[in-house]
Amino acid sequence: MTPKASANRVQGVVADENGDPLLKVAVTAVPEHGKANQALIALLAKLMKLPKSAIAIESGATDRRKCLLIEGDPAALAERLMREGK
Repeated sequence: MTPKASANRVQGVVADENGDPLLKVAVTAVPEHGKANQALIALLAKLMKLPKSAIAIESGATDRRKCLLIEGDPAALAERLMREGK
């Protein structure tokens, strides 16, 4: 996640150093007092048409790289996110 960006947006899928896919997201919020994390959750919830309570930060709350727990069918959520995030 990139905080303090010019716009809230999903920037696409990129590969990490091991070739594993990562979702690259930018938010306008600053990384203070959890504001950027809240913005990330709000953006993803809106794109995937889920309540914010269905998304939780599993690890990496203070890092740019986060692991999220999202409730729902993984295939359907991934499809919706990629369709809506474009």
